[in-house]
Amino acid sequence: MDFLDWVRGPLLTLSLFIFVAGVAWRLFALWRLPHLVAPGAPERQHFGTGAATRAAFTRMLPRGGFHPSATLVTVNPYVFHIGLAVVVFGYAPHIAFIHRLTGLSWPAFPDAVMYAAAAATIVSLLMALMFRLSDPVLKRISTANDWITWLVTFLPFVTGMAVIGDPSSTILARDHVVYRDPLAVHLLTLELLLIWFPFGKLMHAFLFLPARMQLATFFGRRGVRS
Repeated sequence: MDFLDWVRGPLLTLSLFIFVAGVAWRLFALWRLPHLVAPGAPERQHFGTGAATRAAFTRMLPRGGFHPSATLVTVNPYVFHIGLAVVVFGYAPHIAFIHRLTGLSWPAFPDAVMYAAAAATIVSLLMALMFRLSDPVLKRISTANDWITWLVTFLPFVTGMAVIGDPSSTILARDHVVYRDPLAVHLLTLELLLIWFPFGKLMHAFLFLPARMQLATFFGRRGVRS
């Protein structure tokens, strides 16, 4: 068993176990929190789950007139999240990896689209780091959680670029024989991300909708609709 076999064997199994168990525990712990009835006038208590869900999605885009001079800061997170989704779920070798784990598969994007999405996501991550380092407020409120989360998100993109050398169809056909060591490092960074996921701010991938619904309910019960 060489380095690649070890990484995509026992280490992958361990990281997936920590990821699933950690996420399940976090969600279970939040579910067990006591439910408090929010104060508010009776006529406003009708703002329930359905209205909160609609508000959470319809308010995902920034409203016009807010921070018109901060367009780049506003757009950058959208570039990152869309690029991340395209790279993770649209690249043929990634789809093959997911298929081996779950049995699910779907058509892949062309390689040119994937390369553009990966490049845009890397630039977006670097821009986010620049904003955090240059903005006095962001820099002051940043914690170790922020820096570690950024690093474990950035590393799979950088190491993944080292694996790219041929069309994805060629890579899939020979199972990365030429790129065994770079692929092992790439998988290792992915496993690091999976292990950190339940304990850091990456957990917002599961919590963003409940958090937005909670905020929408808070304001909705006070008559805020626009």
